[in-house]
Amino acid sequence: MAKSLDSIKQPIDEELKIFESHFREAMRSPVSLLDKITYYIVRRKGKQVRPMFVFLTAKLCGEVKEPTYSAASLVELLHTATLVHDDVVDDSFERRGFFSINALWKNKIAVLVGDYLFSQGMLLALRNKEYRLLEIVSDAVKAMSEGELLQIEKARRLDIEESIYYDIIRQKTASLIASACSAGAASATKDEETIERMRLFGEKIGIAFQIRDDLFDFGSSDVGKPLGIDIKEKKMTLPLIYALKQTDAKTRRRIITTIKKDSEKPEKVREVVNFVRGSGGLEYAREAMLRFRTEAFELLEVFDHSPARKSLEDLVMFVTEREK
Repeated sequence: MAKSLDSIKQPIDEELKIFESHFREAMRSPVSLLDKITYYIVRRKGKQVRPMFVFLTAKLCGEVKEPTYSAASLVELLHTATLVHDDVVDDSFERRGFFSINALWKNKIAVLVGDYLFSQGMLLALRNKEYRLLEIVSDAVKAMSEGELLQIEKARRLDIEESIYYDIIRQKTASLIASACSAGAASATKDEETIERMRLFGEKIGIAFQIRDDLFDFGSSDVGKPLGIDIKEKKMTLPLIYALKQTDAKTRRRIITTIKKDSEKPEKVREVVNFVRGSGGLEYAREAMLRFRTEAFELLEVFDHSPARKSLEDLVMFVTEREK
């Protein structure tokens, strides 16, 4: 069973408190409208999973230093910027139970706020001459953009291969967690082999995290994500890809046509959900998630046992066993 976030945070509790003030400072602006919006963002912050990956990875690879705080702020600023922009792209008016920035201040302001957060992150790294950290996180932003565009390009076809699905989520979702882990490592060590090991660790966790999210689409409606929302948005998830691959050509065509034309009808969404459930798609996806998680744990075996390693393993369990 996954441990609580409070117990996972224990080895880095002090560091996270210091990080809070670093992050708030990085968001500040003399423009009162911008300051008001960034204050709203800080107030509704999420679980801070990515900064936790940064600090735990730094402790695993050495010790937390000043560049670690820059790494955590940089990752969180860029993550927040992508969320603000995502809400505009998806025309979404709610995030984590709060109104989104575009719901309260409209799209134009939301886009500009996202741009401001991106530039603040870049400037933070440049002012501190943290060029390696800037390279790591810039690579992640590039990959996220490419992954999102690849998904849009492939969404028109729907019947995509599993390899394309992995290309999309490796770039779109896993790249940011990979950057959090590699940036944390780079803030504590100059050893490129260790930095790459932690990037790969984060990538595997990011893929497992996304597959867990896919599974929510076919679960009960009390998981914080509406049932069948990915189907309504015509997103190809691993359980659905597997289910379509296992069935006959006629059923495949019928299901794809249903998703393309009737994804707004609750009874049709339920039909697709039941089709996937009955095909073994959920079991297949869960096995894939567990395989990536195991591979991630194997990458940690070169490190000595320590409170940081234990918390890192517990954090992995948390993000892959979470209920919402």
